[in-house]
Formats: sequence, structure tokens, C-alpha cells
Amino acid sequence: MSLFIDAEMRQLSATLDCGAPHIEIHSGGYADAPTAGARSDELEKIAAFARAARGAGLQVHAGHGLNLDNVAPIAAIPEIVELNIGHSIIGRAVFVGLPAAVAEMRRAMAEARQGLAGGA
Repeated sequence: MSLFIDAEMRQLSATLDCGAPHIEIHSGGYADAPTAGARSDELEKIAAFARAARGAGLQVHAGHGLNLDNVAPIAAIPEIVELNIGHSIIGRAVFVGLPAAVAEMRRAMAEARQGLAGGA
């Protein structure tokens, strides 16, 4: 069982009460933030929540609204082990084909993780 939740501590408590071993953090607030400052605030909220969820023993995933332009900061959060990005990949595939769209997204995610490893 996995729950799709917002990065709010009360939802973490509810998830733990349910016994779900996995969560997917809703990243739409980050993806749709109207300003750089708002996006930064949402990113920090997601990162802090991911740390707390992982610390509580949950496997952490994230998704919604992620694309090639905004995926790197989310992919760089070490506690997030899976991203769900199907809509963006399929939309991109219309222009470049599915193999290329998948390769582009995998490359963007890998580069974000490499930057994380290089900074650690």
C-alpha cells in the first residue's frame, strides 16, 4: 500500500497510523509555484518532509507536475527513491519519441543525483 499525500506533518502521522510502508509526496505545489521564492519554499517543505518520512521508516516517492525543467531539485533529495513522471515523458515523446524522452528524463535525474553525491 502506498499513499499519495501532501508534505504536511499531520499527513505523516496519519500515514504511520494506517501502516502504509510507502508514500508519494505530491509535488504539484512545487511544480506550479508562481515565483522562484515560492518554489524554493515548496522544495524545502518537501525535502524536510521526505527526511521525516524516511526517518520514520517509510519509503519515499514523489510526483505530480515534474518535467525536465523542474525535476533536478526534487531528484536531488536523497530520501526520495522514486519519481513518478509519466505525463511529462509521454508529452515529450510526441516530439522526440518515447526512447529519447525516457533517456532525457533519466539523464536529468542522474545528473541531479551525481551533483548530490559530489556535494556530500
